[in-house]
Amino acid sequence: MNRVHIKTYGCQMNERDSEAVAAMLRARGYRIVADENACDILLLNTCSVRDFAEQKAIAKAENLVVHKRRRPEFVLGILGCMAQNRGAELLDRLPDLDLIVGTQKFHAVPGYLDNLRAAREAGVPIAETIVDVAEEAGSQNAIRDHLLDGPQVTALVSIQQGCNMDCAFCIVPKTRGDERSRPMDEIVAECRELAARGVREVTLLGQIVTSYGRRDYEHTGGVSPFVQLLERVQAVEGIERIRFTSPHPRGFKDDLVAAYGRLPKLCEQVHLPVQSGSNRILRAMNRPYTRERYLELVAALKGAHPGLSFSTDVIVGFPGETEEDFAQTAALFAEVDFDMAYIFKYSVRTGTPAAELGDQIDEATKERRNQELLRLLEANSRRHTDALVGTVQEVLVEGPDKRGLQFVGRTRSNRQVHFAGAERLIGQLMPVRISRATTSALYGELEGGGVNVPSLAPNRSRSRTHSRSLLLPVRSARLGHPLSS
Repeated sequence: MNRVHIKTYGCQMNERDSEAVAAMLRARGYRIVADENACDILLLNTCSVRDFAEQKAIAKAENLVVHKRRRPEFVLGILGCMAQNRGAELLDRLPDLDLIVGTQKFHAVPGYLDNLRAAREAGVPIAETIVDVAEEAGSQNAIRDHLLDGPQVTALVSIQQGCNMDCAFCIVPKTRGDERSRPMDEIVAECRELAARGVREVTLLGQIVTSYGRRDYEHTGGVSPFVQLLERVQAVEGIERIRFTSPHPRGFKDDLVAAYGRLPKLCEQVHLPVQSGSNRILRAMNRPYTRERYLELVAALKGAHPGLSFSTDVIVGFPGETEEDFAQTAALFAEVDFDMAYIFKYSVRTGTPAAELGDQIDEATKERRNQELLRLLEANSRRHTDALVGTVQEVLVEGPDKRGLQFVGRTRSNRQVHFAGAERLIGQLMPVRISRATTSALYGELEGGGVNVPSLAPNRSRSRTHSRSLLLPVRSARLGHPLSS
């Protein structure tokens, strides 16, 4: 009874947490399996940013309970944000759960599973569900282990957890707690270890990464702790690219803007959450910037590096959002020319200030506004990808694509590129001439003709896992899930 499957919902932070739990379990002798039908223990690492995400996880757990009742020895657990948000209340709907573990107790999961296994093997009945959603000082330092199966050239590195921003719509401060940063030396050591294991690109993660270390380290020569960390990761031999998410516009001071022009490993892609283009709605959301300040920041970033691409987070249908408010958001969306975005219809989250506001927007209006922005985004994305046809892009080769027919990699601006390749190229930075584009992907050939670089056979096994449920990093897509910043 040691085969574990972890299914992850939500953002890259959740992906990273799941990977760390899997690595800890493997070190304890558990097997991490890709097929949920072949496991003895199934853990759902959940999200609470939207009610839909919670309901999706609950529905999945209800289906698994049916399986559990046929196999009493089967272990079912819920981890993460929904566990933190709802705690023992989950048992009202899911009394068959064995384990409920919150966001500051991921490191306790192996011990709890050991106890459950020992009791089952001894024939001792389990009297109560294990529920642990307590806060724990230093818990952010437990997310450090990685599960690297075969060649993997990208990795997520957690640097900070929690949030002190108190945006009116967001439940993250409740589910993740106050801001807590990991020691800089430990993060840099983790990046060195990853580089030694073949990783070439790291994405630094936090609820508000730009707040990293602000209470733990001094500004030095006008350089914030976060930019100091970027400088130190820049110096790690073997790491060729650096990304980060999710920041807050307030964190983009002059030193971070300038970093895009002076740190060559910092990729030319900025995720800059805006949430709304209306000053009135931004005030209601408790977002401490204006539309004008946001556009000034975009202009400054483009001045520091003219080749930057921009992605963002947007909420449509926030309580009280008028047609004029939405029109301002759409206009800003077009002016900045985002080529990637996370667009959400506002979802009431109990316990947040916005949940108590009047003038809630009806679902039909939310959907209409959502679709309008999606159409803008699709046009922007297609225009940006079409402009790359005929150019040569530096691509970090990650491995075979999902169909196993070609290889796939990413440009510095985070565009996915498919091309004929070979195993020996995994982890290398290769020039690829783009020959074709879709809204979300590019296709091309290795510059120089691709001599002796055959495509994969259709049924060839892949060298790296692409399953979301198996925890390995999934890069930001055109539409996905933010870290709620």
